[in-house]
Amino acid sequence: MRWTLKPKPTQEDIDRLSAELNVEKLIAQLLLQRGISNYDEAKAFFRPELDHLHDPFLMKDMEKAVARIEQGMENEENILVYGDYDVDGTTSVALMSSFLMEFYPNVATYIPDRYAEGYGISFQGIDFAEDNDVSLIIALDCGIKAVEKVAYAKKKGIDIIVCDHHRPGDILPQAVAILDPKQEDCGYPYKELCGCGVGFKLIQALASKQGRTIEDLVPYLDLVATAIAADIVPITGENRVLAHYGLKVINSSPRIGIKALIDQTKKRELTITDVVFIIAPRINAAGRMKHGQHAVTLLSETDFTTAQQFASEIELFNTERRGLDQEITEEALVQIRENEEEERFTSVVYKENWHKGVIGIVASRLTETYYRPTLVFTKSGDKLAASARSVKGFDIYNALEGCSDCLEQFGGHMYAAGLTLLEEQYETFKQQFEKVVRETIDPDLLQPEISIDAQIGLEEITPKLMRILKQFAPFGPGNMTPVFMAEGLKDSGYARGVGEGEKHLKAALYQNGTTPIGAIGFNLGNKMEVVKRIKPFDAVFSLDENEWNGTVSLQLKLRDIR
Repeated sequence: MRWTLKPKPTQEDIDRLSAELNVEKLIAQLLLQRGISNYDEAKAFFRPELDHLHDPFLMKDMEKAVARIEQGMENEENILVYGDYDVDGTTSVALMSSFLMEFYPNVATYIPDRYAEGYGISFQGIDFAEDNDVSLIIALDCGIKAVEKVAYAKKKGIDIIVCDHHRPGDILPQAVAILDPKQEDCGYPYKELCGCGVGFKLIQALASKQGRTIEDLVPYLDLVATAIAADIVPITGENRVLAHYGLKVINSSPRIGIKALIDQTKKRELTITDVVFIIAPRINAAGRMKHGQHAVTLLSETDFTTAQQFASEIELFNTERRGLDQEITEEALVQIRENEEEERFTSVVYKENWHKGVIGIVASRLTETYYRPTLVFTKSGDKLAASARSVKGFDIYNALEGCSDCLEQFGGHMYAAGLTLLEEQYETFKQQFEKVVRETIDPDLLQPEISIDAQIGLEEITPKLMRILKQFAPFGPGNMTPVFMAEGLKDSGYARGVGEGEKHLKAALYQNGTTPIGAIGFNLGNKMEVVKRIKPFDAVFSLDENEWNGTVSLQLKLRDIR
């Protein structure tokens, strides 16, 4: 692991903010590193308010989108709410359809089949709309690159409103309105909304026309927070406000479908991390293993007994998904090892019968293992489909653009993307992708990095510090859990391996005679000898609370030791 200490703000700035906020200098340093430099910014950070959300009408085409929906309702048109099959897409569809159906009955939902139709707006979906006399489609978490599909719909007399957050291509679809803050000429102040976030801005605009306030829309924020967590968008600015209030809804009065999912776990209070690892995989499992419509049905359900039945079905999908994920990951790792004749900057693997629903998870696992830009391919109809994952600091979307002459289509973000190509292009693409990455990546990015906020002494770790750090939540990209480094540590003689095969490390550490503090290092059992020997060692860690037999104590959550 590469240990990188973040640049420390000037002492003058630390002293000024520390005095202005009446906080410890360490807290002032952490805030400055997050771009918070005065009292008002700190207040907004620690006390997110709904009135910090931007006016939805600042988004390009919002007036057009609202007017077209209002016209559709006035004319009693059939409206189809269309979304992608992942968490962001299915939560978006549940949000938009349940909002519209509060006051308008002619609303249906559509999630494309991952295998038969693939990502985004499909010709099959448009045909479904035509067969059901739909004249307006609201497309969520997709559509920004669907130029041909939108033109096809237009010929059939079907209007489309695109609500997306992916990067636009050179040509925009001829939709009646495009809501995407990443459009170059969109003046919306916050660019990092997820698809469900863009959908929420649209219902916020529609609600304002009805004289409703943002407080009336709080019950929908459990869906938005779930999408923010699952889509790994920055938890800064507007996303931070939406996630903060959405988590409150999840932990106090979630919608029936989310409550049914939570009831299957042993968690009493969920954090964003819990949403990422407990709620999101289950919602995703529907689209991966069966059909994304199952997730929309669960998230829209209003009867708890029925929702429990749906949640049980989704739990089975998730169990099946986990088994496939493990099996395919093992096969892919063997394939990489067998084909490694030279040092490579990328991992590209392919097997025609790998389950398309889990190749994204497998790509993430391979990236964790080999730490390089990774693509996992499988057969999809008469083409090959792949999920791409990147390493921190490298834009895999740009790398795919450099290979676009080999591709049928692609889309995504800096760190995750999807693509399709013709089978005969596979070897050419594989070589070209390796060449592009080799020529553009900083070799340092091929070694995992631990980014450290500050070096501290163990005597600085107090219950008061922990109380303040907890207020930095919700954590995520752009506002990660603070990570610290301490030097010259020793074990108090307590170190031992725990867990299956003793792969985890448990210890009690001290520094220069301080009172020992408990420490847990997951997957750090191999560092036991470093901890046990007489020489002092350095450690990187975050702070955590350990609850045992009703007693809560501070502990170090170790990231690495040297």
